[in-house]
Formats: sequence, structure tokens, C-alpha cells
Amino acid sequence: VNPNLEGSAFPSKSLAGVGVAFYLMAALTRRVESLRGLRQPAAADLLDLVALGTVADVVRLDRNNRILVDEGIKRIRAGRCCAGILALAEVSGRDPRTVSARDPGFSLAPRLNAAGRIDDMTVGIRCLATDEPAEARAIAAQLHQLNQERRGIEEKMRAEALDMLRRVRIEEGSLPAGVALLDDGWHPGVVGLVASRMKDRVHRPVAAFAPADGDELRGSVRSVEGVHVRDVLEAIDAREPGLIVRFGGHAMAAGLTLPRNHFRRFANAFAEEVGRWLSEDQMRGVIESDGELSAAEINLETAVAVRDGGPWGQGFPEPLFDGVFHVVECRVVGQRHLKFWARPGGEGQPVEAIAFGYYADPAAPRVEAGSRLRLAYRLDTSDFGGRLKPEIKAESVEPLASP
Repeated sequence: VNPNLEGSAFPSKSLAGVGVAFYLMAALTRRVESLRGLRQPAAADLLDLVALGTVADVVRLDRNNRILVDEGIKRIRAGRCCAGILALAEVSGRDPRTVSARDPGFSLAPRLNAAGRIDDMTVGIRCLATDEPAEARAIAAQLHQLNQERRGIEEKMRAEALDMLRRVRIEEGSLPAGVALLDDGWHPGVVGLVASRMKDRVHRPVAAFAPADGDELRGSVRSVEGVHVRDVLEAIDAREPGLIVRFGGHAMAAGLTLPRNHFRRFANAFAEEVGRWLSEDQMRGVIESDGELSAAEINLETAVAVRDGGPWGQGFPEPLFDGVFHVVECRVVGQRHLKFWARPGGEGQPVEAIAFGYYADPAAPRVEAGSRLRLAYRLDTSDFGGRLKPEIKAESVEPLASP
């Protein structure tokens, strides 16, 4: 049932584990029906879980995966999904009727994963398995609390990782193509999140490690477009047998275990191997835009059209626009996010916008009313306050001098 086995004729090679399980369930259902002549529950009834797992696992959204995610999202919007997903949407402040393919990865999965990261993963499983709405809401509330705890742990680890990167830049003059980080105080369940945040900041694959059992380190790797990180680990393992105890994953994310005394060797091998894959432009974080929208085009109609053109995700990215905006009003929310209202090109009505994590870097320039910003952004919809409206999600914020 592995679509990547040699000789497999299955057309999609990018299935997440949940996708493989889904097709296995569908095949077994057909076989049972043919042998017993009894109608079985349709495997399609599980597509809400398939969509959640496919998006959360950050696999490539090829045509097959897009169909699975699209059908699953439709079921969630129609309320034909498990009680746990509805409860998770509720504690996340999301209206199930308007969820997009982004929500499983940004709102639902983090709460499910928080249980496995810092407590007991069976809590998340029970949330998805129960058919009782009241029980699902109670478990979802527990998962929400665990996610709050996870955020606190991650915030501390992220600040420490940033300090490490600054020291490397000072001591070495530049960062290696692939970065490996280790701290004895880090939580092994949260290193993947730290690796993901750091790779976004330094535009190259990052491996983050924490102490595990005995003298071993548990690591998590997050990659950038163009670097198949599982293949990177496989190449290192082939060249230096015994360096890595075990590893697994896919193009964008992988996990591994090392003996503690192999960390430095791994860091050097990782930097060397990633260097074979990356170009200088990739490591500079060059942003490729789909162009500029006029002030008249930044409206709810365009935002809905973009949203409905999905599902967007890994390997099928949502359109990214750019332009200059004049800030009318701004504030800090959640201590690290920049919330602002700005006029595109200084014209028309102000548009609501947010730059998540902008102030996570203490060195980020302050943004004030009257500032001019060059943004790379995604045009989204927001139903906060009960009214659907366009919202800019800024991916990059560059303050500009006043004209």
C-alpha cells in the first residue's frame, strides 16, 4: 500500500500517512462488500479526517491530495464531520461554515498536536474518535489549554534559538547552508516548531535537537522549497553509516535520533549536504510575487475568489501579492503580532491587515500611523465580528522612508 514502492502504479506519490490509510480502508470496504454482499459505511465519510491529516502533515498538494482536501473541507463546511473537528473549530474561534484549507494546519492541528508534544497524544485521538459533542467540547477545551502551555514553551525556545543564530553569525561571519541547533533545556516535543520558525527566518533547512532517552538526542528538521530533507538525511546516512540512529519523514519535514556525541559531526554533514541543494538566491530569501493589486482590486470579491480557488498548500501555493501601503492605524496584539489598517498606494478605504510574529524579533523596526510599508501579502477573508471582510496577511513587511 506504499505508493512510493518500486513498481507501484498509484498516480500520487505524495500521500500523507492518513491518505494511505484512507485508500487502504476504501479497498478493504470494497473487498468486504464483494465477499459478504453487505453494504459497508462509505470510506468517503472519513474525508474530514483525511483533509485534516493531509494539510497538517505538510505534504505536497498534488492533484490527488487537492481533491482529498477539497472534499474534506466541503464536508466540514457542511457540518458532516466528526464532533471533534467541530469542537476544535469552536475553541479556535473558527466558524466551520467558512473554514479553508489553511485552518487545519494553523488552527486545528496545533491543538491536537499539543497533546502529543507535552502530555499524552491519546487525548487528541479521543477528541477525534468520540461521537458525543459534549465530550468533544470538553476534550477540545483541554487541548486548547495544552496548546497555550505549548506556546509558552515554544516562545522561550524560539528566543534561545534566535540568540544561537546571532552568535553563529558573529563567530562564523555567515550561517551554513543547513543549520543544526541544540540546547539541553529544550523540550523534545517542541523542537519541530522551533525548527520551522527558524527556517522561515534564515531561509534554509534547520534541524533542532533536544535531549531524549539516555545519551540520545531527538531532532526535528524543517526544510525549504527545493530541498528534500528526507533525501538529505538518507544521503548523510549512506556516507556516514552509524552517524544517525534512525530517521524518517518526507520532503519538507523529518525526524531523527542521534547519539549525543555525534551532534557536531551531524551538524557538519548536514550543512555540507544541504549546500549541494541550495542556491545563493534561495538562502537570501528572495520572495517571488504574483504582482501588484490595484486599490480597487483589494476587496471582498477578490478575496473570496482567491479563497475558493484552492485548496492551497505545499507545492500549490496561494497567490502572493506585493505593494506599497500607507498605515492609518496600528497596534501590537498578542505581544508579538502587528495589527494595522492601511491604504494601498495611499488611496481608497483602509484595509485591515496583520503581520503575525512581526515583533517576535526585538530588532524589528517600529511601525506607526503614517508609516509607509512595502508588503508581500496574501489576500484572505476574515469573519471576526460576525461580518465577512477582506484581510491582508502580510508575509513580509519592509518599512520605507517617507516620500
